[in-house]
Amino acid sequence: MPLAYTGYDWAVLGAYVALLALAAWWSTRNPAKAEDYFLAGHHAPAWLVAISALSTMQSAATFLGAPDNSYRGDWSYLTSNFAAIIAAVFVAWLLIPRYYALGVTTVYELLEVRFDRTARRAAAGMYLVGRILASGARLYLAAIAVSMIIFLDVEPQHILIASAVLVAFGIVFTLFGGLNAVIWSDLVQVVLYVGGALIVFFLLWNRIPAPAAEIWEGLRHAPGGVDKLRLFDWSLDWSKPFTVWAILTGLVLLNIGNAGLDQDTSQRFLACENVKAGNRALYLSMWMTIPVVALFMAIGSLLHIFYERPELMGASASAMQGFSGEKITIFMSFILSEIPPGVRGLITVGVIAAAAINSGLISMSAVLVSDFYRPWRERRGVAVSEHHYVNAGRGAMILLALALFAMSILCFYWQRYTDMPLLEFVLGVMAFAYSGLLGVYATVLFTKRGSTASVIAALVVGFAAILLQQHYIVDSLGLPPAMKSLAFPWQLCIGAGLAFVTCMLGKAKGPGLPPALS
Repeated sequence: MPLAYTGYDWAVLGAYVALLALAAWWSTRNPAKAEDYFLAGHHAPAWLVAISALSTMQSAATFLGAPDNSYRGDWSYLTSNFAAIIAAVFVAWLLIPRYYALGVTTVYELLEVRFDRTARRAAAGMYLVGRILASGARLYLAAIAVSMIIFLDVEPQHILIASAVLVAFGIVFTLFGGLNAVIWSDLVQVVLYVGGALIVFFLLWNRIPAPAAEIWEGLRHAPGGVDKLRLFDWSLDWSKPFTVWAILTGLVLLNIGNAGLDQDTSQRFLACENVKAGNRALYLSMWMTIPVVALFMAIGSLLHIFYERPELMGASASAMQGFSGEKITIFMSFILSEIPPGVRGLITVGVIAAAAINSGLISMSAVLVSDFYRPWRERRGVAVSEHHYVNAGRGAMILLALALFAMSILCFYWQRYTDMPLLEFVLGVMAFAYSGLLGVYATVLFTKRGSTASVIAALVVGFAAILLQQHYIVDSLGLPPAMKSLAFPWQLCIGAGLAFVTCMLGKAKGPGLPPALS
């Protein structure tokens, strides 16, 4: 049975809120310029940016999804981090130097140099759509955890309340300090959710009476001849998202999109002092991710022993305790059923820390102001202060938070319809925006073809290619069932390939990128 929260647990949660508020307040300098608000004045240290990027890239998807993934399957997801390292080399070599050379606030300004302002706005608009989808999905995962904490179930009305609470937190802790406040609060959040995971790991380890050697062998030889510690899946099963072939193709593309084309992540690397510091932060964040993901996957493996292997638990064997609603995440089930009071509140803090949406809010706000609102004001010839754009960003943030709230509710029904594991669901949603952006930027970087019209067409084609492979769309339109059998890395390969071909159809009118950027 799930255990009721005690005063100790709520006290820990209250202390977390106070600590996060203090971090946000301390880091706030009442920024007068848009560059200070959206890029922290280019004074963020590389180590801090790396930790902030780690927080952005992992979030609730890792905290809840990674243990669930290794509990259900094996460790092949861990090897997907090598795709991130490959992608980091590409981004550090081809993208970040160009962004710094242009002095951009958002990465989509590169398209204005190559084509025109319309192309830039088209890419920025696609990012906004994709980020609302992706951040909304992450918010949904976090809402699952909060709903289980407060209501001990995941009923739709409780998911709605939990999402509203998380959105309110995101607005409060981002509104005033901008990216600088976000980066410092990310540091607090990473310490809390990694610390929470370490506590769970050691508590879980001590609950399993079997020695380490037997646990290892039990995982290597699970029932049915399954190796639950397998790192490399060499199979050619197109429905699996973490085979070696999917990692070397679609997941490399996904990570290029995440680190180099997604303002949510790339904004952090642009907050450093120069290219060298930005690249250093990029590489550091990718290498730091590996032990963090391994920790959460180790928890999932131990949860398999705890709940599914009575021969290793001996007299401590216990049956899985469900909730009055339904069993969504094995990790939250363990936290709420097995962790003692006080400590349970601390672990819950880690869940909420991993769920923060402040990074998505600040990046989307930067795109709305820099790629849409500021150019519109400048075309009208109305002189306004830099602080005006800071306030515009704050207003945009509130509207975007409402969009994320609506998306999280949609994801509740979307994920249940597909019945996809949480981790695969969140990563797959990211493909919507990345497929078109990858095709467009590949055209810009490697060819002299393309036009504004073909850029817009490529973004639409990339999005549509992913949309047509979604389960609900396939079923509704009566399309061949095989279209919903591909794992998301292969869907992304198809979408990006089609977008690239579409963008290449445009004939360039200019000479391409300036020599300094080519």
